[in-house]
Amino acid sequence: MSSRFTQRLLLSLTAAGAALALTACGGNVGGNSSGGDFPNGPVTLTVGQAPGGSTDLIARAAAEGMADSLGVAVPVLNKPGANGALATEEVAAMAPDGQNLILLNASLITITPLAVSEDEAVSLDELDVLMGLSQDDYVMIASTASGVESIEDIKNSDKKLSFGTTGVGTGSQLAQELLLAQADIEGTTVPFDSGSPALTAVMGNQVQISTVQLGEAKPQIDAGTVTPLVVFSSERNEFLPDVPTAIESGYEVPVSQFRAIAAPKGLDEATKQALVDSIQDAVAQDTYRSFNEQNLLTPHEISGEEVVTEWTELAQTYRTLTEEFDISLATE
Repeated sequence: MSSRFTQRLLLSLTAAGAALALTACGGNVGGNSSGGDFPNGPVTLTVGQAPGGSTDLIARAAAEGMADSLGVAVPVLNKPGANGALATEEVAAMAPDGQNLILLNASLITITPLAVSEDEAVSLDELDVLMGLSQDDYVMIASTASGVESIEDIKNSDKKLSFGTTGVGTGSQLAQELLLAQADIEGTTVPFDSGSPALTAVMGNQVQISTVQLGEAKPQIDAGTVTPLVVFSSERNEFLPDVPTAIESGYEVPVSQFRAIAAPKGLDEATKQALVDSIQDAVAQDTYRSFNEQNLLTPHEISGEEVVTEWTELAQTYRTLTEEFDISLATE
């Protein structure tokens, strides 16, 4: 991953300073469940992934601008596990007072349910989705030692190839399995814990092919240590304009990673609007826009209602495709 942003938090405010900050946002913007004004102290943004990854960095960049807008600290709390399911369920069970938020990966809602039991799946029904943030595309890469430079090279290879993914129930796994099934390609699938080890394995030719997020792969693509084959976005990625999409190549694999911010279900309208306003203020800052460019993220700043509609449709699309091509994402 490229450069990281240092989170600038306002750790304390005098009572007078807090009053001025709230006045700038329109005065007392709403009551929380305890009857006080919002925000009533720091607003915590929980991330269900480890520090340093794409989701964590996006959360910290957004939190910085939200803190400026709300006039309180917005600390980021990492609670990794189960592709974000554990953290999301924990936040969803909290009071709907606006003081606790979750950074959502679309894959948790749209793909992970294909790999886990119904009881383990996380639903957007438990949350108030505030706003979408960005799109992070997947790219299939090959080791230079393999000599593979296209999907046709994979199909025509007389060698037994292995294919790395960033984990079970991820967009990496889904995109790759769909392409291999549609192209009638056989090989050994090797799941890793995240993008970094999957990328390292391709660089060392421990696996010949892998699908990882573009932000992780781009430095090695630029250095010539791995070869990009296709991207899995609906349209060509602006950061890899010469690399075709899987759809262009004849395969129905529209898989990207999207992210959004949500809160426990039941926010009052004033608190919800204050939070939405703070996110809109954050993504409008030059520092946030520079962060997107430096980390190869495509802005996808849509309303919470649009997020719910989009992710619900994606979940159905992915389920239909996996059923059509008889693909199982679950572990044996």
